[in-house]
Amino acid sequence: MDMAQARFNMIEQQVRPWDVLDRRVLEVLEQLQREDFVPPDYRNLAFADIEIPLGHGQVMLDPKTEARLVQELELTANDHALEIGTGSGFMTALMASLAKQVDSVEIIPELSVAAAEKLKDFDNITLQTGDAANGWGEKQKWDAILLTGSVPALPEAFEQMLKPGGRLVAVVGTEPIMTARLYRRIGSDSAFGRALFDTVIPPLLNVKKPAAAFAL
Repeated sequence: MDMAQARFNMIEQQVRPWDVLDRRVLEVLEQLQREDFVPPDYRNLAFADIEIPLGHGQVMLDPKTEARLVQELELTANDHALEIGTGSGFMTALMASLAKQVDSVEIIPELSVAAAEKLKDFDNITLQTGDAANGWGEKQKWDAILLTGSVPALPEAFEQMLKPGGRLVAVVGTEPIMTARLYRRIGSDSAFGRALFDTVIPPLLNVKKPAAAFAL
């Protein structure tokens, strides 16, 4: 299989048509070896428009969804970002190629260990194991946060985890109706969100339906 040609086709036929037009994101997609982040048995499907099983009931999202979610974070070289759900580690690599620092939390230890091996060449990634579906940390705040699994509504705790001006991207809703949303924190005590696109992705493990969420 010609991996370079398959990667090119993925970008031109799947990613670009899904409004992923940020040149920086596209350049990273060209450089990263996506085939190295999928389980060996699925290597030849690394660039297919499908979700790829990772084991433990988890999946690697399809390429266009991964790229679009990361693009919507609007990461800069000065951003300290948080990823909820490391999974395969590919979205972690995408984010780390665009941001100053990425902290990624994975609930399944085996997936975190596997991702660590794939991400060993990055010096701006911190991997942690734990349940972050309903918030993470007590005092630290981030410039950008990405939830790689869906939530029925955005847990209120995430509001306190964003710095003023910070952005959070999450897929909100329950199957069959979900919407990717961008939330932006304005000042120290308010935030707003807007719809980006409709999609359906697997839910975060252990996520709870909150009593309150960001204003929509």
